[in-house]
Amino acid sequence: MKQHDEADLLEAKLRALMIASMSGQSEAYQTLLRLCSVRLRSYFGRRLAGREHDVEDLVQETLIAIHRKRATYDQSLPFTAWLHGIARYRLIDFLRRDRRKFEVPVDDDAFELEGGDAFAAILAEIDLESLLARLTPNQVAAIRLTRIEGYSVRETSELTGQSEPSVKVNVHRGLGRLMATIKGGGHAN
Repeated sequence: MKQHDEADLLEAKLRALMIASMSGQSEAYQTLLRLCSVRLRSYFGRRLAGREHDVEDLVQETLIAIHRKRATYDQSLPFTAWLHGIARYRLIDFLRRDRRKFEVPVDDDAFELEGGDAFAAILAEIDLESLLARLTPNQVAAIRLTRIEGYSVRETSELTGQSEPSVKVNVHRGLGRLMATIKGGGHAN
């Protein structure tokens, strides 16, 4: 029970700092980023043991993403779920980039790709990531989990900390925005 109480206190503190920083309090923002850095180092460190340089790179990338996406934070939702959602996608992006470094041939025939299907799949993945980058983290999480990974709305709610109605709304709005982007509108919310 003590660990649960500590997590609740940390959530309340981080959420309050985020809200204060969104209203322009730079000291609160600095404290928030410092506390997030500690949490992110732990999160990435557990997943990338022995790769401290990569952990630091990911911490910095995630802090930049937090800065860029801070206006998308919904103050009625848990901050740590939002933070971990961003961190998770930074980690996924890193692992994809890292994996590809070792899959690209380094011989003289490097530009001749074997299996056009694999190349098409990589291009499709790049297109998908480019489209998803236009959405809020909550929309991306809801769409990725329900439409791409096949989780139910209830499971997605549990994984992301969003309520079930929020998951449905985020999927609906996110898909609408993606459709508008694909059709050339690009400005739908």
